[in-house]
Amino acid sequence: MNNKIVGALFLSIAASIWGAMYVVVKVVVEVVPPLELVWMRYVIAVITLTIIGFCMKQSWRIAKKDWLIIFLVALFGNTISIVTQEMGTMLSTAQMGAILTSTTPAFMVLFARLILKEKITIKKCLSIMLATIGVGIIVGSGQINVSQQLGGFYLLIAALTWALMSVLVKKIPAQYSQVVITTYSSMIAVILLTPLVLPRLNNLDLSSVLQPTISGGLLYLGIVSTAGGFFLWNKGLQLMNASSGGLFFFFQPIVGTFLGWVLLGETIGISFWLGTILIFSGVFIVIKDE
Repeated sequence: MNNKIVGALFLSIAASIWGAMYVVVKVVVEVVPPLELVWMRYVIAVITLTIIGFCMKQSWRIAKKDWLIIFLVALFGNTISIVTQEMGTMLSTAQMGAILTSTTPAFMVLFARLILKEKITIKKCLSIMLATIGVGIIVGSGQINVSQQLGGFYLLIAALTWALMSVLVKKIPAQYSQVVITTYSSMIAVILLTPLVLPRLNNLDLSSVLQPTISGGLLYLGIVSTAGGFFLWNKGLQLMNASSGGLFFFFQPIVGTFLGWVLLGETIGISFWLGTILIFSGVFIVIKDE
């Protein structure tokens, strides 16, 4: 199996994990506010990744010259993007989240051109257009309330900073273990968020947090969505062109909508399947073009 297929598989799994994440966040954020939720996610992720790293006997040494790019990845992706994503998810609808998430690949193409000097090809533009139309068809029936504009603003910031992080990851030397990079970037996020979160922890209702639904959701977000998702996304981007890799972000609304149908009894019609075909068509063009 060649690198681009492996990279595509990793990116698809990561995006699918994050598609399921929206359902979990919607439940957990009712008990744990967004800032505290992100902090808890990263604390759980750091513990998980550290154990994995030591079990795999990874080298934890990073050259001084590479710490800046790791810090920027942690600042934009692990901290700003995730915090604004959780706040946007809390304030907006799933439909709005899916629509604004679909801007991430376009931002990635732009940042890849500016930072990595990657070419913007006709096939990349076509694939993004097909996938964006697909997302629009899937969620186009949702009504966006004017009162949710702040949530939409947060989600747009989340998409913009996530795209920037996904391109900056390509600047980290490939010889470093992705387990180690993901651990360090998660640690930096914990350090950046701790001064903001500590004064607020006393306000949490511990009995509510320890309920199986909430604690289980936190474990999913920390272990699967954060530790596993970030590892697979960053590893996949190392194996593929950054601007092409962004197309796999479109799997999020597909998975989110599908799980809403399976788990929550929400109805989906022909528009979902038509949109899904267009998204997969865009992704196929990118894989073939790599």
